[in-house]
Amino acid sequence: MKTNLATRKLVAELRKAGKDIPLWKRIASELEKATRSYCSVNISKIDKFVREGETAIIPGKVLSLGSLSKKTTVAAFQFSEAAKEKINKNGEAITIQELLKKNPKGNKVRILK
Repeated sequence: MKTNLATRKLVAELRKAGKDIPLWKRIASELEKATRSYCSVNISKIDKFVREGETAIIPGKVLSLGSLSKKTTVAAFQFSEAAKEKINKNGEAITIQELLKKNPKGNKVRILK
């Protein structure tokens, strides 16, 4: 069980939304894992696998290696400062909670690990 209250609240929100949409249930189960098993994704991987206009969701941390050439939205649990700056030049860097509020149906969302 997670000890961080903010993470526990996020997982509870995702579980509630996950009753109808399996995407949120999957993200909740990824965030319930041990913190050391969270994934780390570089911007270059996001640029390679996400299409223009799609949203990438990373249940872990986004790192700054590479550059983003497409206008995409990136939602993640954490961002490095440099990654956030690079993403905001071309796209938008938001938290998973913000994405849940903006796009509750989970349309055009791609999970990257």
